[in-house]
Amino acid sequence: MTKLPELLAPAGSFKALEAAIDAGADAVYFGGEAFGARAFAKNFTRDEIAEAARLCRAYSVKSYITLNTLIFDREMRDVLEYTAFLENAGIDALIIADMGAADMIRKCIPTMRLHASTQFSGHNADAARMLASHGFERMVAARELSCEDLNILCKESPIEIETFIHGALCVCHSGQCLLSSMIGGRSGNRGMCAQPCRLPDKSGKYPLSLKDLSMANRIPQLLATGAASLKIEGRMKSPEYVHGVAKIYRRLLDERRNATSDEAQELAEIFSRDGFTTGYFDKKINSSMLGTRSEDARKKSRELEPFEGIKRKVAITISAKLKRGEPFEITICGEKGSVTEKGGIPEDAINAPLSREALEKNLTKLGATAYYCKKCDIDIDDGLILRVSEINALRREAVEKYSCLDEREHDGPTAVFYKPHNKEKADVKARTALVMRANKLPAADEFYNYFDVVFLPLAEFLKSNDDRVKGILLPAVITESEKESVARDIGAAKAKGALHALVGNYGHLPLADGLVIHGDFRLNITNSESANFAFEHGFENLILSPELTQAQARDIGGKVRNIVYGRLPIMLLEKCFAKEVSGCNACNSDRAQLIDRMGKRFPILREEPHRNILFNSVPTYAADRQPKGGQHFIFTTENEREMLDVIDAFEKRLPPKYDIRRIKEK
Repeated sequence: MTKLPELLAPAGSFKALEAAIDAGADAVYFGGEAFGARAFAKNFTRDEIAEAARLCRAYSVKSYITLNTLIFDREMRDVLEYTAFLENAGIDALIIADMGAADMIRKCIPTMRLHASTQFSGHNADAARMLASHGFERMVAARELSCEDLNILCKESPIEIETFIHGALCVCHSGQCLLSSMIGGRSGNRGMCAQPCRLPDKSGKYPLSLKDLSMANRIPQLLATGAASLKIEGRMKSPEYVHGVAKIYRRLLDERRNATSDEAQELAEIFSRDGFTTGYFDKKINSSMLGTRSEDARKKSRELEPFEGIKRKVAITISAKLKRGEPFEITICGEKGSVTEKGGIPEDAINAPLSREALEKNLTKLGATAYYCKKCDIDIDDGLILRVSEINALRREAVEKYSCLDEREHDGPTAVFYKPHNKEKADVKARTALVMRANKLPAADEFYNYFDVVFLPLAEFLKSNDDRVKGILLPAVITESEKESVARDIGAAKAKGALHALVGNYGHLPLADGLVIHGDFRLNITNSESANFAFEHGFENLILSPELTQAQARDIGGKVRNIVYGRLPIMLLEKCFAKEVSGCNACNSDRAQLIDRMGKRFPILREEPHRNILFNSVPTYAADRQPKGGQHFIFTTENEREMLDVIDAFEKRLPPKYDIRRIKEK
C-alpha cells in the first residue's frame, strides 16, 4: 500500500496550532509577525514560534513558516535575519513566494528548506524543474488545476507537489490579483487583502465570490495523483474550524475513503458558502461554483464546540533497570526511535525497598507531556531503594531527549551579513507596448516608431497580418494539458515573424526558447534580488510590479520598465466571468464588464482558450509625472485615435483629462 500524503493544517494562532496537532495533522503552517500573506491573522511572536516548533517536534509534526509576501529591497536584510532565527528555532521549512529572497536565503542559510508558495503561480512541471535547480523541495500547486493536470504535474515534477484540499478559494489565480491593491490600497501580495471579491456588484449579485473547496469526496482520486502534501486553507479561521476540518480529513485519509453524508454535512456546518465546490478539479467551471456566506451558516459556526486544548497522546514504551551495583537506567522507545538515560546507583534498603509497582507508577507519570506509556518493562532487584526525586528527574530527562530525537541539526548563522547588488543605471529610453486585441492595432506608423517592441497576446498575433508587430505575450497560465497546443502556436508565431516574447512565469521559459525574452509584470518583481534572479534566467528586461512606488522602483534600477499607462490586469480568472455578468456572447465580443457597487466599470477580456482577465476601471497614467526608467504601455479598450493621443500626451507631458490611477511617489 502506498504511503499516505502529509496532512497539512493551518494555524493563525497558537491555540489553532494546538487544534491542528490534536486533530492529527502531520504538519502545520503558520506565520510570524512579518512577511506572511495573512497580515490580519493573529500570527506568532518569535517566542511563540520557538515554542510552536518545540511543541510540533514533541508530536512529530512538521512546522512550516509562511514567508510568502513580496519583499522590497529595504526589507531584504530583515528577511535574512528573520530566516536565520527561524532556522535556529527549528522550523522545518519556509513557504516562500519571492524568488529573489529565496535565492538569498539559499546562499546565506543553505540548511533552510524551501517550499514555493502558491503565490509563485506554479502550475506546470517546468516551473517545478526550475525550482528544483534552486534548492526547493516542494511546490504548492495552483488551486485551479484539474485532476488530469495535477496527475501529470505530480508524475513529471522532480520535487514534491502540495495541493489544497479544503477551504476558501480566491476567484483569481494566486499571485496574480491586484484588485484589493488597486481599488483600496491593501495589497493581497503583501498579506493585506481586503477581499473586495466577496462584495456584491451593482446589481446586488456576487459574481466573484466562490464557494469553498472541499475534496472530502475525492480522496481516492487525490491519493492516486501522488501529491506529497494535502493542504487545508484557513489561517484566518478559528481553532474550532481547524480542529473539526483536520479531524475529518485525518479519518478519511487513514481509511482511504470519501466522506459519508454525515461527514460532509459536518464540514458544511463548520464553515461553508452555500456548500462546497470541486469545479476546478473536475473541470466543471461554471456558475455552480459561486456562493456566499449565509447568516444561518455563520450561526452554525458560532455554535461549534469550543476547543479546550490538546488531548492527543503519543504512545511510547518505557523500560527500566534497577540493579544492585549498577546505575539506574531508563529507556524510552517509540516512532522517533529510542533513548537511554542513566542515573545514580541504588542503595540497599533498610526497611522499605522500592517495589516494581511503585517504580512503574513513577515512570509512567507523563502528565502534561505529549506521551502516554503503552507498555512498561521493569527489571528490578529486590531490596533496593532510590529516591523518588531521582526517578522523576531521570524520567523527565529521558522524555525530553526522546522528544528531540527527530530534530535536525540547526547550525544556521546567528547573524547574516547582506550586501545589496550594485545598482545599474536605469534604462531610461526603452519603451514597449502591449495591445490586447489585433483589431485595435493602429494603422499609423508613428505608433510603431514610438515603441521598441509592440506585443500582441499569442492568439491575437496569429490573427494579425501586421508585420510591424514583432512581439507575443504568452498566456499567463499554461498547464500541462495546454503545453503542446501553446508550443504549436508559438512555433506558428515564429514562422510569422515573432522575435520577442513577453513572459510572466518561470514555468513558461522553455516554450519561449529562440525568442528575446521580456519579463511581464506577472513575475512580481519588487526588489533587485528578484530582478537579478530573472536576468540570470535569460530575461532581457523586466516590467516591474505595478504595486511599487517610484522610490521602490528606483531601488532596483537596470533594464526595467514601469507600467506608465493603461488599465492594469487586476484579476486572472479561470472561469468565464464575462458570461456571469454580461451574458453568453459577451466573452467573444469584448463587451463584458463588471460594474461594482460604486458604479465603477471594469472591462473583461477573454484570454484564449477560456480564461478571463479583469482590468482596472481606470488607466494608470504618468505622462505628466514620468518615473525614471523604461516605460511600458497597456492598451485594452482604446481606439486608434485614443492610442495616438496617449503618445502625444507622453511626448508633451500633458496632465490627464479623465479619471486615472497615479503611481505613488513614495
